[in-house]
Amino acid sequence: MKLTLPYGRTGLELELPDSVHVVRGPSETPLADPAASIAAALEDPTGTAPLRSLLHGRRRVAIIHSDITRATPNALILPPLLSELERSGVSEGDITLINATGMHRVQTKAELETLLGGAVVRRYRCVQHDARDASMLASAGRTSRGDELMVNRAWLEADFRIATGFIEPHFFAGYSGGPKAVFPGIAGEADIKRNHRASNIDHPHATWGVTEGNPVWEEMAEGARLARMDFLLNVTLDSGQRVTGVFAGDPESAHRAGCEHVKRSAMVALDAPFDVVVTSNSGYPLDQNLYQAVKGMSAAASITSDGGSIILAAACEEGLPSGSCYEELLSRFDDPESFLAALTGGAVSEAEQWQVQVQAKILVKKEVYLYSGGVSASEAGRAMLRHTADIPATLDSLMRRYGPRGRVAVLVDGPQSIPYVR
Repeated sequence: MKLTLPYGRTGLELELPDSVHVVRGPSETPLADPAASIAAALEDPTGTAPLRSLLHGRRRVAIIHSDITRATPNALILPPLLSELERSGVSEGDITLINATGMHRVQTKAELETLLGGAVVRRYRCVQHDARDASMLASAGRTSRGDELMVNRAWLEADFRIATGFIEPHFFAGYSGGPKAVFPGIAGEADIKRNHRASNIDHPHATWGVTEGNPVWEEMAEGARLARMDFLLNVTLDSGQRVTGVFAGDPESAHRAGCEHVKRSAMVALDAPFDVVVTSNSGYPLDQNLYQAVKGMSAAASITSDGGSIILAAACEEGLPSGSCYEELLSRFDDPESFLAALTGGAVSEAEQWQVQVQAKILVKKEVYLYSGGVSASEAGRAMLRHTADIPATLDSLMRRYGPRGRVAVLVDGPQSIPYVR
């Protein structure tokens, strides 16, 4: 069979055996007019009054938007939202857009214009969050654990606070969107590292599609409440990154409704695991680097037998990325067992350890082959991965290894359709 995996900016055409089980989420119909649907959702939101009513007497508005590592269609979401704010009497000089970088790098001017649209960047104050810059942070208060939560000062100084983004299953937070815009999106480095600590990531409920009892998500939700998120505007997307739903209103009610939609449209139940799973990281912008592509590994791992193999196609045009904490951590250890032992012993406690932790937990039970134009064979080896330059040839070799009863699957949409074994 011929199929195209989302890969980089162009896709990757593959010829695979007809015996391969194809895993796709249920097909969805994209919204005919997303901008009109967003405008309607602002007038009739979930669990609260229309946005225009909520803005009465509020002058300074802060809006969080996703950074360039996310597929959120910011240039589609923001214009109807900004128009509604201005119709409600908020002047453009009193609107601040905050790029929720978390601990990712800030965007270049060109990238920001691509992300938001040149007209938006020229008209509005744009703040790029830096979790490591103490001057950019202020206290939102203390959590129930007694931890002081530091978030972006521009957010706290606003009279009204709106978070935007898109909802998809997340490999340790349960779902993206909602409170993640604030925490980790605009939180301080210490807060992000605390939330992503090893014991949280290792919790059995810190996984795809689970929020209740998930310590990562529950701390994020508490942080968003503490930082006083007033309104949420989230969308859902199909595998072609087209808008399929709009969820606006009360931050918790709207996000819950969006998660239920995603659970129906993106979670795929299967009867048994597979010996080999071929997947991607859903293409650009999600597969810009190997750090982000750990999500694709995790999605495949959920249906790969112990002792099985994953073949991951991720363009990684930014590499690992070079110079990242992720790369530095990987370079310190020769095998996943050594990293996990150091983590358990407290010898590792730093930025991006959570991504290496998830990757290492996969690698102690399964092998991962990487097909990538941006990561060399030697770099893949340093990342504890096997390199492949030919997916069909590697798959043929693995099928011979597992024999005639071996089971093979391909996740056509990467981690945008999350499979699980019943």
